[in-house]
Amino acid sequence: MLAFGDSITNGGGELQWGVALQSWALWVARGLGLPFTSYATDGARVGDVVGAQIPAFVARSDGRFDLGCLYIGVNDVRALDWDAAEFETGFREALAFLRSRCERVLTVTAPLDLGRPRAGAKVAELNDVVRRGGALVLDLSHFGARNLVMADHVHPTAFGQIAIAEKALDVLAADGMPVKVRPSTLITYEVTPWKRLRGDATYAYRHAKVSARALWCRFSPYIGEN
Repeated sequence: MLAFGDSITNGGGELQWGVALQSWALWVARGLGLPFTSYATDGARVGDVVGAQIPAFVARSDGRFDLGCLYIGVNDVRALDWDAAEFETGFREALAFLRSRCERVLTVTAPLDLGRPRAGAKVAELNDVVRRGGALVLDLSHFGARNLVMADHVHPTAFGQIAIAEKALDVLAADGMPVKVRPSTLITYEVTPWKRLRGDATYAYRHAKVSARALWCRFSPYIGEN
C-alpha cells in the first residue's frame, strides 16, 4: 500500500487513553494485511505531493501496489490563496500517477466543519474536486466528535485515525478488497474517572485557546479602524 498526503496521513502525536496516534493509512494497511509505504509530510499541499512526494518515491522505487491512498487538500483549502481550479490540476496529476502504479486508488474528502477559524464554503469546493477524480472516495464531510478530532478541528485524535481507517476499510470492502482485521480490535485501553476528568480539562483548555485565536484572526484586521 502506497500513501501520499499531509500530517493527517503522516500521523504521530499524543496518546489517547494510552493508544498511540498512528496514521489512518497505516491502520488501513494493517487491516488489509499489506506492507505500508508512505511519503506523506506535515504541512503538505497538493503541490508538495506532485513536486516532492511523488518524485521522492520515483527516485526510490519502480514497484506496483495493491492500493494507493491520497488525502490532500486540508492545508490548501485553509490557505488564503485557495484556488479550486489550480488544486484540481495538481490533484488529478497525483491521481494519474497513483493509477499508473496501483490496482486501486482511494481518495478522501475533508470535514465541512474544518479548522478554527472555519475554512467555510471552500471545503465543499475541495470535496467536489475529490469526488470528480474518479477514484474510490472516503467521505469525511460530516466526520467529527469530541473524542475523534482535536481542539483545532483539523487533526484526528488517535481514536479519530482509527475511525477513519474503519470507514476506509468499509469503502474498500465494498469494492472487493478482503479485510483481514479491524483496527478497533487491535487496541486496548482503560478509561477511569480521573483520566476522563483530566482529558476533559485538557480539551477545554485547548479549545478555549483555539477559539480565542480564531476570534483574534477574525477581527484583528479591523482593530484600530473607526
